[in-house]
Amino acid sequence: MFNDQEIISTIEMVKNENLDVRAVTLGINLFDCISHDIDIFKRNVRAKILKHAARLVPVCDAVGEKYGIQVVNKRISISPIALVGACFSPEQMVEIALELNDIAKEVNIDFIGGFSALVEKGMAKGDRSLISALPRALAQTQRVCASVNVATTKAGINMDAVLEMSRAIKEAAALTAEDDGLACAKLCVFSNIPQDMPFMAGAYLGVGVADAVINVGVSGPGVVKRAIERNLEDRDMTLGSIAEIIKRTACKVTRVGELIGREVAENLGIRFGVVDLSLAPTPTVGDSIGEIFQALGLTHIGVPGSTAALAMLNDAVKKGGAFASSHVGGLSGAFIPVSEDLNIAQAAHGGFLSIEKLESMTCVCSVGLDMVPIPGDITEECLAGIIADEMAIGMINAKTTATRLIPVPGKKAGDKVFFGGLLGEARIMDVPHLDLKDSFVRHGGRIPAPIHSLKN
Repeated sequence: MFNDQEIISTIEMVKNENLDVRAVTLGINLFDCISHDIDIFKRNVRAKILKHAARLVPVCDAVGEKYGIQVVNKRISISPIALVGACFSPEQMVEIALELNDIAKEVNIDFIGGFSALVEKGMAKGDRSLISALPRALAQTQRVCASVNVATTKAGINMDAVLEMSRAIKEAAALTAEDDGLACAKLCVFSNIPQDMPFMAGAYLGVGVADAVINVGVSGPGVVKRAIERNLEDRDMTLGSIAEIIKRTACKVTRVGELIGREVAENLGIRFGVVDLSLAPTPTVGDSIGEIFQALGLTHIGVPGSTAALAMLNDAVKKGGAFASSHVGGLSGAFIPVSEDLNIAQAAHGGFLSIEKLESMTCVCSVGLDMVPIPGDITEECLAGIIADEMAIGMINAKTTATRLIPVPGKKAGDKVFFGGLLGEARIMDVPHLDLKDSFVRHGGRIPAPIHSLKN
């Protein structure tokens, strides 16, 4: 239950501090839709999604209006298409993506995730078909999102898949060159991907999950920033005290998310899954992760001290969420996407945040190299090396890491790119040695799992 002070402070969060429910994601299991006939499969998928999702948007809008808290994005995640469509060719995979895009338009959701494959230990026929289809599927659709998991702490890193994803990213960028490689903004490469994540582009419905489930993603960087500033105005505080403020704020935000999520689930007659409290920024001033760093006393995100600040922030957010709910899942922590956060984009352009510093910060944040525009003439080997480095961070540290890299065709470091909406805009980041053609990534095979993976 909320006490009076919590209710008042939550109202303030909604009115003045950009508190919202960033995403309500309906997960739908498609394993009962499997057929060797592509037309039957598409028909089954359409019927299953429409059965569960026809009322998703109006219900989210009604619940949001009831509580005065906007549900910004309504999304669907589905079983990995590489599994449920394992028998299909790359051309048929593209057909499936187009069908999913049409379904997403029909139910009026923002994105549908799950055009995905799990290949950390090797690639089966369906995986190869999906990866081959990725560039065309993403270039020809607007609402389909894709993810490929190429590493886990238990399995190691599938370097064959890393190189294949490098090629797919380059091709997807080329096919959408007129839009600055926009297709790549809908594609994530993961290590240790969660099965219950409501945030795109990586969302998919895990194999061990129910037939249909509601997962909620709550975000409140503006709320956290203002809570820090408000308390620093009152008195000098230690970093331990600031961490406690962040934790208490995250607790309140998580409660709001679970309230909305459970009511949406109840109205739809669907099980409630998890609330994912991830501080996901937008390009809006005042809704920025980078501004939290400035509230903590750093001139810009990326200067010395940034990794320590991010570690404190991420930990405090997780602790607050865990206290507020028994069903915290997904990622829960802090995203640091470059183009989606105006403050981070400005820090990168100003030289305060390099791609190397960004990679080091991903050791302690929720995800990884997220929405990073890079020069379009980067070699496949260099791109694969960047992906492999990020996967290694996730594998060794037993955490989720990912890359959403956008090699912008025809543009170089310092040039401006504009993706629109929540995807934002940024200057292309400099990548040292982008013309390298080192043979390391071409050895292929699998980098073995670390010794601490042996926990049984």
